[in-house]
Amino acid sequence: MVAVVDRQVHPFELGVACEVFGIDRSDDGLPRFDFAVCATGRAPVSGPGGMRLHASYGLDRAVNADLVVIPAWHTRDEPPPRPVVDLLQATVVRGAWLLSVCSGAFLLAAAGLLDDRRVTCHWHDAGLLASRFPHLALEPDRLYVEDSPIVTSAGTAAGIDACLHIVRRELGARVANGIARRMVVPPHRDGGQAQYVETPVPRRSADGTDLAPLLAEIQANLDRQFTVAGLAAAAHISPRTFARRFVAATGSTPYQWLTRQRVLLVQQLLEEDDLTIEEIARRTGFGTADLLRHHFLRQVGTTPTGYRRTFSHQDRSAP
Repeated sequence: MVAVVDRQVHPFELGVACEVFGIDRSDDGLPRFDFAVCATGRAPVSGPGGMRLHASYGLDRAVNADLVVIPAWHTRDEPPPRPVVDLLQATVVRGAWLLSVCSGAFLLAAAGLLDDRRVTCHWHDAGLLASRFPHLALEPDRLYVEDSPIVTSAGTAAGIDACLHIVRRELGARVANGIARRMVVPPHRDGGQAQYVETPVPRRSADGTDLAPLLAEIQANLDRQFTVAGLAAAAHISPRTFARRFVAATGSTPYQWLTRQRVLLVQQLLEEDDLTIEEIARRTGFGTADLLRHHFLRQVGTTPTGYRRTFSHQDRSAP
């Protein structure tokens, strides 16, 4: 796994890849990734505040990587370096993952890799990307989009979501959840970029209502049945006000958010336990196996049995 930097480094976007793939968390039973930062060779590699980055590796380090990350790129209308284009095209041809963060989508598009693909990027640059590369299918409201083997993500922190998505796809929910827990971030965020355009949504409302403790309680008791009326009463606000503030805080409705949390727990139980689907349905609050299968198929794209077959017995050693 490698991250590729050019003449100007974007420290947060690069840091996302380094944090997810470059930290040794084997003491928590998590895989250790073979990760490196590679430079295109076009010195200097500089960043804001007088930052200078010295990368010990060149593009040759990325030739056999299972994942190549482009942690942002400039948006100027100029052709990218030919060696970089060759690397990215070869990465896709051999079926390895390719991930762009924020404006990194501009490089992938300029390399001819996004034509007729579903993509996203930072909402601020979406119009420019669409006008310059009209043959891609832009989804500007998404935090990240997978069109295998390419994943594009929105700005800055959305790169975390995209990285964890790839970890989840390759190594399962337990590993993705474990990394997220160490990073103190949610393993999956609902909602898209729309909640961040122009005015960021505060975690705490203007009247001081903080839903975080209530969300944590729900996650710890997903086997229970919840109603908007009951949750609103626990938050000491009206159901209508609660529903509005819930969407502002999470980017989704209470029903959508609760369903997603339950599906995430189902994934973990399918990976780690030999429970029947009926028992998992009871433990996760779905109640019946049919309802669990319905929501699981809609959100994960496969059946619980198919997911268990893929993830419960596979070798989880890191690439």
